[in-house]
Amino acid sequence: MDTAPHRVPPGPGPSPRRVAKAVLRAAALVGVLPVLVGYWLNAACLGRNRALESASQLLSLLPGVSGQYLRRAFLQQVLARCHPSALVEFGTLFSQAGAVLEENVYVGPRCQLGLVRLERDVLLASGVQVPSGGKTHYFDDPTKPIREQGGERRVVTVGAGAWIGTGAILLADVGAGTVVAAGAVVTRPLPENVIAGGVPARVIRHRFEKPAALPQEPAGLVAEPGEDP
Repeated sequence: MDTAPHRVPPGPGPSPRRVAKAVLRAAALVGVLPVLVGYWLNAACLGRNRALESASQLLSLLPGVSGQYLRRAFLQQVLARCHPSALVEFGTLFSQAGAVLEENVYVGPRCQLGLVRLERDVLLASGVQVPSGGKTHYFDDPTKPIREQGGERRVVTVGAGAWIGTGAILLADVGAGTVVAAGAVVTRPLPENVIAGGVPARVIRHRFEKPAALPQEPAGLVAEPGEDP
């Protein structure tokens, strides 16, 4: 009878790809430390938001994969939340430290983000702007310049899985799974799972609704192959 102890084979370790990513993230954090030190010094004097504007302008100029890793390493330390899987492209600027980037968020090139909450799997195309709501500047008093009338900032939430097209401006919340067309200006909250577009943005149809078929040409008005039109 075999009385020798049975050895349990070791479980599979982390994949080489995960190990490589972990090494790159650690290297990015080390690489961005000088910017972080400058950020905290500026934050002590000017406030976190002003310091973030300056630092994000600097880091936005870094191209390629190295820029993606360095931006993410920095944003993970200074934003309210930035998930390790979030990806921020070249030229994107942040102005509010209260911004939140959840899991698998993608932010395209040259976006401008204020007080925003991007829930998981949100996709922003290039040039999207989210300027902390629609009342960042009051303009009701005709006796004062607009710059002296103050304003208020509010969080604009983009729901999970939403896709925002190129150049869209979001002044109000966007529901989960909603598609916002390129160049649209969202001034009122949009529901979930719709397609919206226009200035101001309006719901075009439900996302999973089949678009209406194009009308058929009346018989005899369309030339057959080989016939003269």
